[in-house]
Amino acid sequence: MKVSLITVTYNSARFLQNAIQSVYHQNYSNIEYIIVDGGSTDDTLSIIEQNSACITKWVSEKDNGMYDAINKGMKMATGDVIGILNSDDMLASKDVISKIALCFKEQQVDSIFGDLLYVDAEETNRIHRSWKGMPYKRALINTGWMPAHPTFYVRKEVVEQLGGYETHYFSASDFELMTRYLYKYRISSYYLSELIVKMRKGGMSNGSFKKRIRANRRDYLALKENQVPFAFLVSLLKPLRKLPQYIKFLHHTKEKELITSLSPATA
Repeated sequence: MKVSLITVTYNSARFLQNAIQSVYHQNYSNIEYIIVDGGSTDDTLSIIEQNSACITKWVSEKDNGMYDAINKGMKMATGDVIGILNSDDMLASKDVISKIALCFKEQQVDSIFGDLLYVDAEETNRIHRSWKGMPYKRALINTGWMPAHPTFYVRKEVVEQLGGYETHYFSASDFELMTRYLYKYRISSYYLSELIVKMRKGGMSNGSFKKRIRANRRDYLALKENQVPFAFLVSLLKPLRKLPQYIKFLHHTKEKELITSLSPATA
């Protein structure tokens, strides 16, 4: 089974090397790695050229944003399965793609998703939030639940049949695509209980409160378009479902601080 991984970039020199290296160190050999660059003016192209040994194909040209670039990459892909790796993210371990490929073979499903860690941009061992998935049920979407998009892998034939990202949803384009695939067209999915991606904090929709409000409005439009009942209510439930993740992290952080404060000082 060939797995096509797509990374889209635009002036991504700061963290791109980490993303590429996380692909290079995978122990699964049948990976097609595609990079779609939007015409960067920093050192991005130099980094791509330096890592050409593990990049199957790449292109650098003007595009109409992140999701337009991903659509371009998906058209270039020839793998059985397609996954997205953001330019500032990293595959969590060297056997991630092996586990995903095996899961597709064993479960015979259309898509797979897993777990994700939000980490500090500079200190990637410092965890800000943990996104823990759960066994897939279509009805969960009615409660505001959705897989973590960076962990979502889907068969190429599904993309060809149902289309790529609807770019007019902007930062909610990934949410719209998963809602369309999983809810409207009822593709099959499976939760792989493994850490798939380490994602640096501060993306398109989660970088600020203002961005989150704007994204929430687009979530509502995506739900409505894909015939999810009570779309407005579901759009409100979606961010609320994440609260336990924050609470758990804050509790864990306070526990660590307490243990540190009670520990005897060392010479």
